[in-house]
Amino acid sequence: MVEQIHAEIDILIEAEGWNGVAGLETLIRRAVMTALASVEDTEGARVSVLLTDDAAIQKLNAGFRGKNKPTNVLSFPAPEIPGDPEPMLGDLALAYETCAREAEEESKTITDHLTHLVIHGTLHLLGFDHEEEAEAEEMEALETALLAGLGIADPYAEDRGQAA
Repeated sequence: MVEQIHAEIDILIEAEGWNGVAGLETLIRRAVMTALASVEDTEGARVSVLLTDDAAIQKLNAGFRGKNKPTNVLSFPAPEIPGDPEPMLGDLALAYETCAREAEEESKTITDHLTHLVIHGTLHLLGFDHEEEAEAEEMEALETALLAGLGIADPYAEDRGQAA
């Protein structure tokens, strides 16, 4: 069972496409809280989530990562401020067109795919990464466990040659 914690989650919807996702804000809050509850010392954390489109995320991706193309999710960890009782973990940005296309290509619901991406992005804000194989295995295992707790199939099963 996921530990209940308090966190502040701000959601800004910029792209019209996101308005067609049923229960969008509840889904995002649940995904962020699930990721936050999986690690210690996240009580009172603050996360901002921007739901945008491919054009906006392409600009962010080019400006911050040097990759001039859209992507599904970007994570921007906030700098630590010593003594801050409610730390700002950072910001997430998700692109509607890319997320919707990937969900369709992978035969997933947009809600399951979005839940995965929000958990993935939040874990990045918490310091997880997947640049090296051992880090990737740890992060993917945690994502898979958190998603299973929400009744969502392993998003990496096909990559490992397993049935989802």
